[in-house]
Amino acid sequence: MKAMIHLGGRALLLMYAVGILSACVNVKPWQRQRLADYTMQPGRDPLSEVMLDHVWFTREAFAGGGGIGGGGCGCN
Repeated sequence: MKAMIHLGGRALLLMYAVGILSACVNVKPWQRQRLADYTMQPGRDPLSEVMLDHVWFTREAFAGGGGIGGGGCGCN
């Protein structure tokens, strides 16, 4: 029974390693055009950004913090 558990753990570890290593790819220069497309930009729809900020504020009673800067302590 212990041997089967040990074998299952090794198989799980092997599947995890294969999954991690298969995610590493080199992007060719001619493939970068597709990745730089307008639809791949996170802030492409200002209306949906405002709506998501409103939902976030409504649920969490928190606004802002989406920009670049320091933490919430006001250090920066």
